[in-house]
Amino acid sequence: MLWADLRVSGWAWLFFLSLAGSLTGCGTPPSQRVQTENAASRLSVEQAKDVTVYAVGLVGTPYRWGGNTPESGFDCSGLIAHVYQKSARLKTPRTVAELKDWGVPITTNAIRSGDLIIFSKGNESTHAGIYVGEGRFVHAPATGGRVRLDRFSSGYWSNYKIAFNRP
Repeated sequence: MLWADLRVSGWAWLFFLSLAGSLTGCGTPPSQRVQTENAASRLSVEQAKDVTVYAVGLVGTPYRWGGNTPESGFDCSGLIAHVYQKSARLKTPRTVAELKDWGVPITTNAIRSGDLIIFSKGNESTHAGIYVGEGRFVHAPATGGRVRLDRFSSGYWSNYKIAFNRP
């Protein structure tokens, strides 16, 4: 049977073409690349270590919404901005919504100290911290709290979608 012999209505052709067009997306790679441990970084390995040491040194600093200094206290993005600026002279975005798209996405197997960890519920990124090794991260959790060290696999944090970015 030849293609010329097939008689297909205009609606059937539209359906076929739209189906074919939608299926081609399945074979294309996703637009967001997930990197390995060799992901390009604005931070040298030494700067990443400095970020880690400085962040751990701020554990115990009071939480304050909008805070971005040890004297005034920190919220989560203020802590990140302060640590990267002071220890690596790197300016970061100031909100979690902006931090989620900052840097290079990496897999859990590729994380290293100094990488960002972003927590999301649904499509909304709600919290961020600095990965410091051995499954732990430094963050400023909430009003009334203090900057602390937690495990991202703990019961509370394991309820979130977790992503890692390398600055």
